[in-house]
Amino acid sequence: MQERSSGAELAANLRRELERYSPGEKLPSSRALVEQHRVSPVTVSRALAQLAAEGLVVTRPGAGAFRSAPRAEAPRPVDTSWQEIALSAEPAGDQVPRSVDATGVLATLAPAAPGVIEFDGGYLHTDLQPERALAAALARAGRRPGAWSRPPVGGVPELRAWFAREIAGAGGPLGANDVLITGGGQSALTAALRALAAPGAPVLVESPTYPGVLAVARASGLRPVPVPIDADGVRTDLLAEAFRASGSRLFVCQPLFQNPTGAVLAAERRREVLRVVRAAGAFVIEDDFARLLGHADGPALPPTLMAEDRDGSVVHVRSLTKASSPNLRVGALAARGPVLDRLRAIQVVDSFFVSRPLQEAALELVGSPAWPRHLRLIAGELAARRDALTAALHRQLPAFTAHRPPGHDPVPGGPYVPPGGFHLWLRLPEGVDEAALTGAALRAGVAVAAGRPYFAAEPPGGCLRLSFAGASGTGEIAEGVRRLRTACTELGVAVD
Repeated sequence: MQERSSGAELAANLRRELERYSPGEKLPSSRALVEQHRVSPVTVSRALAQLAAEGLVVTRPGAGAFRSAPRAEAPRPVDTSWQEIALSAEPAGDQVPRSVDATGVLATLAPAAPGVIEFDGGYLHTDLQPERALAAALARAGRRPGAWSRPPVGGVPELRAWFAREIAGAGGPLGANDVLITGGGQSALTAALRALAAPGAPVLVESPTYPGVLAVARASGLRPVPVPIDADGVRTDLLAEAFRASGSRLFVCQPLFQNPTGAVLAAERRREVLRVVRAAGAFVIEDDFARLLGHADGPALPPTLMAEDRDGSVVHVRSLTKASSPNLRVGALAARGPVLDRLRAIQVVDSFFVSRPLQEAALELVGSPAWPRHLRLIAGELAARRDALTAALHRQLPAFTAHRPPGHDPVPGGPYVPPGGFHLWLRLPEGVDEAALTGAALRAGVAVAAGRPYFAAEPPGGCLRLSFAGASGTGEIAEGVRRLRTACTELGVAVD
């Protein structure tokens, strides 16, 4: 971080000094810049690369850096007003509009402004990411024989076999040939939805659910149909009713540490989901995004739905991203039967294949001794940060913590506390405007996720999702909750 900061400062200084140079005039040598500004050669290289990217200088190997010639004329403004008509034209017949609301997804991807505590993120804080292990894995992968050759379309066989064992267990009903490597979990979800439902078709989703599912469904021209959940996961009685009423042939489910509620699908409902889906002649997409995010004090994890599926009804989605780094865009799609050919065809058309060096790096990472150590580390850290958040909420915002997701067992003095994942789901007191609260929170220096994007239809009330994985530690979590209380005070919201 220090080197990047120094590079930005040097680039700013050189940007100002460029006014003294004529177009085409040579800048001081890198060695001279090192001595003049008392920085490292790496810092000089970063600064010059930044100026070159901005078009202010031209670098010539062996000759040095030169001030660029100014542009002959300013670019002509482009009139794009016609696009409003083209993009808003109503579809014909019963077609579903293809416009995309990415609000909920962008909330987890946009970096927080300096000084803002991040409670709205979807990834581990950099302190929890295995950066050294990732760097070592990437270096080893780059030296593997054939690492830069084109991979098989379905993925590197050894990585497919590893995912098969992880998803269904050693000796389970899944083999390497039943797995396709994808560019992360979101890519896998996109391929699965496009492969399994025709444009205009209804797709059943949990309510509330991950906004990325809703965005992908609508972008694919599908109609999300919400099915309520409670403490034990999706209401299977309502799931059967939704299949009958909608005629859908697809259900998207997060059985483990559901996003955003944290619910875990109960054992009897797991069996019932498979029965209901099979009776409807439908598929269930099992989004197992958080299996590697179990907490140290949590119970043993249940097997996947895929491991218990005997009819080929389950299409399983898994990713390494959440437990490692947002840049390790490696995931898997698992399925059995003819549907696998359709999934493979969609993926090939969309992206050809996943970068082989990235697949090899993922294989090096999960096969190294550092991987189980990392998983144990984050299991303990997530539990500690979860406890810090619930304790701070109990002290600072007891009126919020008294409102639990519908159906969850009461927890004295706090919300439902999931045994895995990285977020808490809070119901706001009656009458609190969640949009106004999220805005006030940002002004107070803490970013929180509003609940509205998690619902396919009208929500039952105001909600917030608070992530405890993106904060730097328990102290920052406590400070974030204090700032959230400040935002409530600004709006006149009762917190006690």
